[in-house]
Amino acid sequence: MPWILGFSGGKDSTVVAHLVFEFLLSLPRSERTRRVHIVANDTLVESPLVISHIKLVQDEMREAIKAFELPVEVETTAPDIDHTFWVNLIGRGYPSPNRTFRWCTDRMKIQPTSRYIREQVDEAGEVVLLLGVRRDESAARAATVARYDNGERLNRHNDLVGCWVFRPIVEFSTDDVWDFLGDNRPPWGGEHSRLIKLYRDAGGGECPVVTAKSDAPSCGTSSSRFGCWTCTVVEKDRSLSGFVDAGFKEFTPLLDFRDWLVSIRNEPDRRLARRRDGRITITQAGVHIPGPFTLSTRAEILARLLELQSKVGRQLVSSAEVERIRALWTEDALAGAERSAAKA
Repeated sequence: MPWILGFSGGKDSTVVAHLVFEFLLSLPRSERTRRVHIVANDTLVESPLVISHIKLVQDEMREAIKAFELPVEVETTAPDIDHTFWVNLIGRGYPSPNRTFRWCTDRMKIQPTSRYIREQVDEAGEVVLLLGVRRDESAARAATVARYDNGERLNRHNDLVGCWVFRPIVEFSTDDVWDFLGDNRPPWGGEHSRLIKLYRDAGGGECPVVTAKSDAPSCGTSSSRFGCWTCTVVEKDRSLSGFVDAGFKEFTPLLDFRDWLVSIRNEPDRRLARRRDGRITITQAGVHIPGPFTLSTRAEILARLLELQSKVGRQLVSSAEVERIRALWTEDALAGAERSAAKA
């Protein structure tokens, strides 16, 4: 039964990865027979400093795995082209995510990681998912722990058949985590001090690994977490602001763009009256719920995004995404023309 470690690059999952490496290194090579998968998720709109940190740690892990001949694979999952942030926001016109319409978490985080887990289950029959969740992290996390807590060390995953959940540091306090990272060097090399500085600069915490919709509220809460630089679920991106305040002024344009996305979300003239399926939605209270962004607004967002990409000198949207976005615009334009013809 292989292990799959959900690795967000944050303090908690780093401690779990550290413990797994140390355990494997303590075994004779003949006893290292269990496959271990260390799996990160890249939403493709991760905070630049965070994704850079994750990739650096992954590279260090791969070198150590090769040197010590460990049965470990380091992987990164990502959303399908049709499920990326920009394809949905700009291509389909989905309004920027908020607490009542959080369409991003399932498409960009849950589905890619769940697909990877299912593939391993199909191959091995069962897997153990190691998560760095802790009871005292927050009230929401305590509730998540309680859902999986049956008094046993291994709990069945609520959604993924053949997947067992194990939480090695569930009883660690936040001080325990920081003490561990401060007192121990990572067994794959490098320094935990880089991670500690990342937290200090951001003034917050990581968006955790999410493998079930019931865990989704932990992504994009009002607390300061580093994750997607485009996150509009939070009212103010304190972590990205923290990076800017810490001296990373080059991220100011990203922060401004994110704030602009928040500001235009509910402007009536930027939203269509009908949903994408053609329906008009009115609540029981008589409130009209507008549909997706208009094509003109989507075109404006794309133009501004491409301008921002050129300004900051890093890829923010791929050419494949732009191609898919334009294809969706064409489909929407044709569908609109057909509806108009039918009315006539």
